Amino acid sequence: MAWIILVAAGLFEIGWAIGLKYTDGFTRLTPSILTAGSMVISVVLLGLALRDLPVGSAYAVWTGIGTVGTALLGMYLFAEPATVVRLVCIGLIVAGIGGLKFLA
Repeated sequence: MAWIILVAAGLFEIGWAIGLKYTDGFTRLTPSILTAGSMVISVVLLGLALRDLPVGSAYAVWTGIGTVGTALLGMYLFAEPATVVRLVCIGLIVAGIGGLKFLA
């Protein structure tokens, strides 16, 4: 169950990172509220997952999910470059997340 909570925390991590772009420097009220809410939910879920998971692995997976998801959504939503090198690096992050989940 802790891993499911951690994945949910990572998804909210993606939500607030992408949300930052829509806040326009926190000058837009609704995106700012949603982004702040996602931040709180993400950290609370991480804290719950840490009850049962080692902090080093959980934090790395949490940030990894956020990093990969944000990078991919940045390419999709904001036309950020999807170069081969960038995609390979994202793949390495995914491999690291998998290694922490299944081997650590």
